[in-house]
Amino acid sequence: MPRPVAGQNGRPRPSAGLRLLAVHAHPDDESSKGAATLARYVAEGAEVVVATCTGGERGDILNPALQGDPAVQADLPRIRNDEMKRAIDELGVGHEWLGFVDSGLPEGDPLPPLPDGCFALQPLEAATEPLVRLVRRLRPHVITTYDENGGYPHPDHIMCHRVSVEAFEAAGDPARYPGSGEPWQPLKLYYNVSFHLARFEALHREMERRGLESPYGERLAEWVDDDRPKLPVTTRVDCADYLDVRDRALLAHATQIDPNGHWFAVPLDVQRVAWPTEDYFLARTRIDVQPPEDDLFGGVRDSREAPTWT
Repeated sequence: MPRPVAGQNGRPRPSAGLRLLAVHAHPDDESSKGAATLARYVAEGAEVVVATCTGGERGDILNPALQGDPAVQADLPRIRNDEMKRAIDELGVGHEWLGFVDSGLPEGDPLPPLPDGCFALQPLEAATEPLVRLVRRLRPHVITTYDENGGYPHPDHIMCHRVSVEAFEAAGDPARYPGSGEPWQPLKLYYNVSFHLARFEALHREMERRGLESPYGERLAEWVDDDRPKLPVTTRVDCADYLDVRDRALLAHATQIDPNGHWFAVPLDVQRVAWPTEDYFLARTRIDVQPPEDDLFGGVRDSREAPTWT
């Protein structure tokens, strides 16, 4: 069992009584963005739940070993549901489906319209109500989700951002979403900052230092910053002891993850030295905290403003 992460005084920081809700667009997103963080807080005793907005019904089959298999394609919704169960078991977290239909990733020029009834086309309040209801039932102190661009511009990721922000702002207001449970105000909202230049550079340098072939050389040589504002990393959560749990959760999503692909191109011992953290941007806070942080529950553990711990 990995050890609980120590605080500045060297003693383990127990997290019993703390609650974290990670909101994601599709099954497999919870394993590729922040999974080691979830596993760490579970090990420390926190209550951790993943909310998945859609079933991933329109996702592509990305594992070459399963591409072209008509049985997989014909039964993809059930298969992705089963994969999600296995990933959740690996992470040790709770899970809730929000019940919306995958929008798919439109391709072409011009882009085709999104399918009727999909998640990204839902009115904001209709899409947010299940999440507000969940927040009021689970009463998380911290929520994680994506930035305004969705991490990347998939319509479901962008909608996931919108409903997460709306739920964070509305769940504590008794005048909003009446009939969806007793109000509860989460204290902090974070955006995942999963894939950024500093991380790739650090992994690349450590691979080269060890005389290993880096998978990032070409990518870094062609790296071009676009016009989107870049989120600063405010919070780095040490997850070195939980990267293997993350990888097992990733592999549970067999239709989406190639076991010989880029997710596993850098050995874990390299990652633990070069970049042992998962990174976040503190987007909203209802308590006084001063980044940089090393803990999503920073300021919550001893806050007099925290809601009851029951």
